[in-house]
Amino acid sequence: MGAAAQPAGYRQLVPFAALSATYFAHIGFFNPYLPLWLKAQGLPITVISVLASVQSMTRVFAPYAWGALSDRTGERVKLLRVSAAIALAASLGLWWPGGAWWIGLVLLLLFTHTSSMMGLTEAAMAHLVAGDWGRYGKVRLWGSLGFMVTVFVAGAWFERFGMGSFPGWALVTLAGVLLCTWWLPDARDNPHEGRAEHAPIGAVLRQPAVRWFFASLLFHVMAHFAVYAFLSLYLDALGYSKTTIGVLWAVSVVVEVAWFYAQGRLLPRFPMEQWLLVCALATAARMAITAGLGGWLAALFVAQMLHALSFASHHTACIAMVTKHFPGRLRARGQALFTVTGYGVGGVVGVLAGGAIASRWGFRPLFAAAALLGLVAAYCAHRVQLLQEREAALV
Repeated sequence: MGAAAQPAGYRQLVPFAALSATYFAHIGFFNPYLPLWLKAQGLPITVISVLASVQSMTRVFAPYAWGALSDRTGERVKLLRVSAAIALAASLGLWWPGGAWWIGLVLLLLFTHTSSMMGLTEAAMAHLVAGDWGRYGKVRLWGSLGFMVTVFVAGAWFERFGMGSFPGWALVTLAGVLLCTWWLPDARDNPHEGRAEHAPIGAVLRQPAVRWFFASLLFHVMAHFAVYAFLSLYLDALGYSKTTIGVLWAVSVVVEVAWFYAQGRLLPRFPMEQWLLVCALATAARMAITAGLGGWLAALFVAQMLHALSFASHHTACIAMVTKHFPGRLRARGQALFTVTGYGVGGVVGVLAGGAIASRWGFRPLFAAAALLGLVAAYCAHRVQLLQEREAALV
């Protein structure tokens, strides 16, 4: 057996930090304000929910397809550059006033090429940090900082100038993403790995702990789409200004950055399986507070601060679990399954069901349903923990 992989130096990880910062800077304005831009186009909530779900729909098929292609060719960096270039070109279609069908087609093309970018990047970066999750956090926090800057600045910008400049923001931020893909080291996997027999993934998926992990992931992320797709609309309906909405989004990212910075000291205190349970319970609490106390700004600040657990620590725990169960030539496909299960299937169901609930009963019942999904995720995470404890007892 070969020597254990050593973590890469920080200098090798700087291009990944830059790509993370620019990619999430794009997400930081696009995801929170896409529903408000669609509303400004005069579209009803049901149509908005369908268009907002396009990103999740592409995550059902695109990440695994890109991940499998990456595992077979080893050309992760070239694939990242191609996908970034096509996404940038697709964003030009947002300038054309073609109605809901046209917007849907543009978003389909754009998201097909952006939805797998961070999966490919995370797979490469997880290999480079070699299990040093403190080092991973210090790279990943730059993505959170990029998100925070644009969610805050874009909120103030749209408050003053309106939503008409939304396509321009898309163009500029995606241009930044493309530039950063060219900063990544122009490398590929070792040639002998590309010629090796394609590693089977079915045996891993048949493991009970892996199945319960993906079940927990599904319900956990599904609950979060109440925030991703509907929080801005909910806060707007409650009368909060776009600046305040941007501040509340920024609060969640501030605590996310703080967590990623400190997680190297915090995560080792518990097994990753236990962190999954803690994060799911935090999700249930966050959604319940948002549902029941949405009219109280201080309570919304508390709910958004729970993002440190409900998202940041959960994200790292999931990446660690994927790295554990999908090593070597399974890595990109395992990361893709993470995206497909959570942000693909979970996203589609979460957004479409959430839109149906919100249109019929309002936003408060939507967030209450998300709190229940958090509890279901906690149950699944508890099963993962029990299986891990049984496995440890047999060793």
